[in-house]
Amino acid sequence: MRRVRIRAQEWERGRDRGQTAIEFIGVVPLILLLLVALWQCALVGYTFVLAGNAADEGARAGAAAQGGAAGACRTAALRQVPSSFEGDTACGEDGGGMYRATVTLKIPVLIPGVLSGFPVDGTAAHVKER
Repeated sequence: MRRVRIRAQEWERGRDRGQTAIEFIGVVPLILLLLVALWQCALVGYTFVLAGNAADEGARAGAAAQGGAAGACRTAALRQVPSSFEGDTACGEDGGGMYRATVTLKIPVLIPGVLSGFPVDGTAAHVKER
Protein backbone atom coordinates (compact mmCIF):
# COMPACT_ATOMS: atom_id res chain seq x y z
CA MET A 1 0.00 0.00 0.00
CA ARG A 2 2.82 2.35 0.88
CA ARG A 3 4.55 1.64 -2.41
CA VAL A 4 1.44 2.51 -4.40
CA ARG A 5 1.10 5.81 -2.55
CA ILE A 6 4.75 6.74 -3.25
CA ARG A 7 4.36 5.93 -6.95
CA ALA A 8 1.18 7.98 -7.12
CA GLN A 9 2.99 10.97 -5.61
CA GLU A 10 5.86 10.60 -8.09
CA TRP A 11 3.39 10.39 -10.95
CA GLU A 12 1.62 13.56 -9.74
CA ARG A 13 4.96 15.40 -9.53
CA GLY A 14 5.93 14.22 -12.99
CA ARG A 15 2.67 15.52 -14.45
CA ASP A 16 3.34 19.01 -13.13
CA ARG A 17 6.80 19.31 -14.67
CA GLY A 18 7.10 22.29 -16.98
CA GLN A 19 4.04 24.03 -15.60
CA THR A 20 6.10 26.88 -14.20
CA ALA A 21 7.83 27.42 -17.53
CA ILE A 22 4.50 27.53 -19.38
CA GLU A 23 3.06 30.01 -16.86
CA PHE A 24 6.18 32.17 -17.15
CA ILE A 25 5.96 32.21 -20.96
CA GLY A 26 2.31 33.23 -20.70
CA VAL A 27 2.98 36.10 -18.28
CA VAL A 28 6.09 37.57 -19.99
CA PRO A 29 4.13 39.45 -22.71
CA LEU A 30 1.91 41.04 -20.05
CA ILE A 31 4.94 42.17 -18.07
CA LEU A 32 6.55 43.63 -21.19
CA LEU A 33 3.34 45.44 -22.13
CA LEU A 34 3.17 46.92 -18.63
CA LEU A 35 6.78 48.12 -18.88
CA VAL A 36 6.10 49.79 -22.24
CA ALA A 37 3.02 51.52 -20.80
CA LEU A 38 4.99 52.76 -17.78
CA TRP A 39 7.78 54.06 -20.01
CA GLN A 40 5.25 55.94 -22.15
CA CYS A 41 3.79 57.50 -18.99
CA ALA A 42 7.29 58.59 -18.00
CA LEU A 43 7.72 60.22 -21.44
CA VAL A 44 4.46 62.13 -20.96
CA GLY A 45 5.59 63.45 -17.57
CA TYR A 46 9.04 64.36 -18.89
CA THR A 47 7.45 66.28 -21.77
CA PHE A 48 5.39 68.39 -19.36
CA VAL A 49 8.48 69.21 -17.29
CA LEU A 50 10.56 69.94 -20.39
CA ALA A 51 7.93 72.26 -21.89
CA GLY A 52 7.64 74.26 -18.67
CA ASN A 53 11.40 74.60 -18.28
CA ALA A 54 11.88 75.61 -21.93
CA ALA A 55 9.15 78.25 -21.63
CA ASP A 56 10.77 79.63 -18.49
CA GLU A 57 14.18 79.85 -20.17
CA GLY A 58 12.67 81.52 -23.23
CA ALA A 59 10.70 84.08 -21.21
CA ARG A 60 13.77 84.92 -19.15
CA ALA A 61 15.92 85.43 -22.27
CA GLY A 62 13.21 87.47 -24.00
CA ALA A 63 12.68 89.70 -20.98
CA ALA A 64 16.41 90.44 -20.68
CA ALA A 65 17.06 91.05 -24.40
CA GLN A 66 17.49 94.67 -25.49
CA GLY A 67 16.70 94.06 -29.15
CA GLY A 68 15.42 90.99 -30.98
CA ALA A 69 13.63 89.61 -27.97
CA ALA A 70 11.59 87.11 -29.99
CA GLY A 71 14.72 85.56 -31.51
CA ALA A 72 16.46 85.38 -28.14
CA CYS A 73 13.35 83.82 -26.61
CA ARG A 74 13.04 81.18 -29.32
CA THR A 75 16.75 80.31 -29.27
CA ALA A 76 16.90 79.99 -25.47
CA ALA A 77 13.69 77.95 -25.29
CA LEU A 78 14.58 75.41 -27.96
CA ARG A 79 18.18 75.07 -26.73
CA GLN A 80 16.83 73.07 -23.78
CA VAL A 81 14.69 70.73 -25.90
CA PRO A 82 16.15 67.45 -27.26
CA SER A 83 15.78 66.84 -30.99
CA SER A 84 13.35 63.93 -30.51
CA PHE A 85 10.72 66.37 -29.22
CA GLU A 86 9.15 68.42 -31.99
CA GLY A 87 8.73 71.92 -30.60
CA ASP A 88 7.47 75.38 -31.42
CA THR A 89 7.50 78.62 -29.48
CA ALA A 90 5.35 81.74 -29.28
CA CYS A 91 6.99 84.72 -27.58
CA GLY A 92 5.87 88.28 -26.99
CA GLU A 93 5.06 91.08 -24.57
CA ASP A 94 1.66 91.46 -23.04
CA GLY A 95 0.21 94.81 -21.99
CA GLY A 96 1.27 94.60 -18.33
CA GLY A 97 5.05 94.80 -18.80
CA MET A 98 5.47 91.02 -18.78
CA TYR A 99 7.25 88.98 -21.43
CA ARG A 100 5.45 85.68 -22.13
CA ALA A 101 6.73 82.52 -23.77
CA THR A 102 4.68 79.49 -24.71
CA VAL A 103 6.43 76.31 -25.81
CA THR A 104 4.46 73.54 -27.48
CA LEU A 105 6.09 70.10 -27.61
CA LYS A 106 4.80 66.92 -29.19
CA ILE A 107 5.12 63.87 -26.96
CA PRO A 108 7.29 61.19 -28.59
CA VAL A 109 5.55 57.84 -28.94
CA LEU A 110 7.45 54.72 -27.93
CA ILE A 111 5.62 52.48 -30.43
CA PRO A 112 4.88 54.42 -33.65
CA GLY A 113 1.48 53.76 -35.18
CA VAL A 114 -0.17 52.80 -31.89
CA LEU A 115 -0.75 56.36 -30.69
CA SER A 116 -0.19 59.75 -32.20
CA GLY A 117 1.66 62.10 -29.87
CA PHE A 118 -0.48 64.93 -28.60
CA PRO A 119 0.86 68.45 -27.97
CA VAL A 120 1.83 69.71 -24.53
CA ASP A 121 2.03 73.44 -23.74
CA GLY A 122 4.32 75.11 -21.26
CA THR A 123 3.83 78.80 -20.48
CA ALA A 124 5.95 81.20 -18.47
CA ALA A 125 6.22 84.97 -17.98
CA HIS A 126 8.91 87.30 -16.65
CA VAL A 127 8.94 91.03 -15.94
CA LYS A 128 10.35 92.92 -18.92
CA GLU A 129 13.66 94.59 -18.02
CA ARG A 130 14.06 98.22 -19.04
